[in-house]
Amino acid sequence: MPKMKMNLHYNDVAESYLFSTIAKKVEAYTKANPEQKVIRMGIGDVTLPLCPAVVQAMQKAVEEMGNKQTFHGYGPEQGYDFVKEPIRQRYAKRGVSLALEEIFISDGAKSDLGNILDLFAVNNTVCVPDPVYPVYVDTNVMAGRRIVYADATEENGFAPLPAENLQADLIYLCSPNNPTGAVYTKEELAKWVDYALSHDAVLLFDAAYEAFVEDPALPRSIYEIEGAKHCAIEFCSFSKTAGFTGTRCGYTVVPKELERANMNLNRMWLRRQTTKFNGVPYIVQRGAAAVFTEEGEKQTRQAIDYYKENAKQMAKTLKKLGIWFIGGENSPYLWMKCPNEMDSWTFFDALLENAQVVGTPGAGFGKNGEGYFRLTAFGDKDNTIEAMQRMERYLSK
Repeated sequence: MPKMKMNLHYNDVAESYLFSTIAKKVEAYTKANPEQKVIRMGIGDVTLPLCPAVVQAMQKAVEEMGNKQTFHGYGPEQGYDFVKEPIRQRYAKRGVSLALEEIFISDGAKSDLGNILDLFAVNNTVCVPDPVYPVYVDTNVMAGRRIVYADATEENGFAPLPAENLQADLIYLCSPNNPTGAVYTKEELAKWVDYALSHDAVLLFDAAYEAFVEDPALPRSIYEIEGAKHCAIEFCSFSKTAGFTGTRCGYTVVPKELERANMNLNRMWLRRQTTKFNGVPYIVQRGAAAVFTEEGEKQTRQAIDYYKENAKQMAKTLKKLGIWFIGGENSPYLWMKCPNEMDSWTFFDALLENAQVVGTPGAGFGKNGEGYFRLTAFGDKDNTIEAMQRMERYLSK
């Protein structure tokens, strides 16, 4: 009998995912020190509950599902228009015109950032920034694609631009960036758009944190850049905007203008989704639609402001300690330089041992993350204040 052939590229994926390593270290510490209160500021999960407008909409949808006259079975795989229309209107307010057929409702940006690769051959070269959200790398390693890196450093504000010798077909960009909190300007994004247009490349633009952008001069969508509809796909999420990390909903924009090799990517993505995806549950989509109501927008903005206050508290502490960092403005992440020239994991261990505070070692995001450390603003307000007080006491010694 012929032997089963497996995808051997899985052997090339890092053995332990970054956050599982962190979890194991924290678990070992808490077992050894059960009396200590550990404050977690590492994984970017939200702590505030779904807002009342969303909960009420979902409760109403549950009641509809329990009534024969209002029950919903299979829905459109690309999402209901009652969610897509307010998304389209939100883009229109920023001067971006979209058709409903260009918006695809998903179970979150993470899934689609990986699933979109179904449209592209494995012999394409992928460019990702370094440091980088590990999902961009791992999904391509699993497929066996060649990966090149755009170096993000302190010198370029952790917002790299196309290098003169760059040769890439697919390019991942994230702004506001995870993990660094860096935000591209329109002029900087225009350089990536120009590169993609002149090299027949496609930009995969992760806009999961766009709701945290306050500065009106900074872009919240790649489509604010002229020509981007001909070279970019945008991925958005309700997870950080509206607390949907445990509810799962997002959306992906694939413009009708986007074509490569005489193939239309919008039609390809529709075919892929209708083949492999049954859509986001009706109840969840009703909750997502409520985010765009007057009350929903007000309540989600209050949650975002809550997290932004946490970021300000963290930034204030780091400035007081004289520690270099970026982010915290227009972003829920702060990317700090490890004090006393410590490497990332040494600082992780020291902060856990001496202050009982957990962050994310920058080295876990790539070689350029070594010597840096990520803090997130998604924690409880009181815990954030206490964590900063602990860090200040420890680092002031």
